[in-house]
Amino acid sequence: MEHSLFQWFTNEALLQALIAGLPTVVLLGFIVVCIVLLSKGADWMIDGVVDLAERTGMPRIVIGATIISLGTTMPEAFVSVMAAWMGNPGLALGNGVGSIIADTGLIFGLTCILAAVPVNRFILNRTGWVQVGSATLLVVISVVLLLTSAGEPVIGRSIGITFLCLLAAYLYVTYRWAKNGGESALEGELEGHSQPRDIWLCWVMIVGGLTLVILSARVLVPCASEIATRMGVPEDVIAATLVAFGTSLPELMTAIAAIRKGHPEITVGNVVGADVLNCLFVIGAAATARPLAIPPNFFFFHFPAMLIILWSFRAFISMNKDGLFRRWQGVWLLSVYSVYVILQYTLNLGGAHG
Repeated sequence: MEHSLFQWFTNEALLQALIAGLPTVVLLGFIVVCIVLLSKGADWMIDGVVDLAERTGMPRIVIGATIISLGTTMPEAFVSVMAAWMGNPGLALGNGVGSIIADTGLIFGLTCILAAVPVNRFILNRTGWVQVGSATLLVVISVVLLLTSAGEPVIGRSIGITFLCLLAAYLYVTYRWAKNGGESALEGELEGHSQPRDIWLCWVMIVGGLTLVILSARVLVPCASEIATRMGVPEDVIAATLVAFGTSLPELMTAIAAIRKGHPEITVGNVVGADVLNCLFVIGAAATARPLAIPPNFFFFHFPAMLIILWSFRAFISMNKDGLFRRWQGVWLLSVYSVYVILQYTLNLGGAHG
């Protein structure tokens, strides 16, 4: 039976069948190699972003919020659209909402604890409102559907198409804000090295690094899941930990590389952009592929968790007048995320994967 490389990476059943037939020692070897490739890919990507920003004059936070976010949310987008198309819309909606919670609560929370993260007020006072606004719009639309629908509320294709149109507007307006912002748009960004690479090489590093990160994460998670299964870990625990963590792995590795190289503003841009894209792109594309039914647990659990984390982030942007996020703010976001995960296990609520 022959399959293309594309099929191995896109067909979950094929990949799981391949991995299930491999010895544990080989799976451990794959995990080690994937971690090395994830780290190297993230390093290349950050170096490429820093040099591209210097060559073009675009703020690094904006490149993080657009180009890098588009790349790192591709796994969620692909999984969600395929899940909706194949008749599993709950997974599609859960992927988008769960990723917003994980990106802001886990990844940005950790970043705030580990590094002094600058508040670029010019960009964040704009994209930050799009971030919280798009998620709030999703919840408002869902509540209206709940109140007006005879049966289970469903996010229809028209709403999905509207979200994709809003996404296009967001990308264009973000670019215009950055171009017109002058020095204000570069607030909090340190100078890079004196001789940036050529633009074509920057793009090679960004695209190549993104590709390494995404493909490595795609292989690492099922390998780790298979080993956990062989060790007797229950399937629902694996789904709520390794699988949920796996789709946010690209954002996490990007954050770690950005902190290590002294450019935490790229992480801020990536998290804000990823949240917008998870809402408008991931959920929008999935709803366009097939209408998404909204399970009851989203209204009393997943949506409230998402709004608490995002509105907390929005409040932190407003209160940090001296241009830096505080460590306690990272602790708060990480704590909310931890409570969310713990309640998900203890109450067996499932339904949203990050």
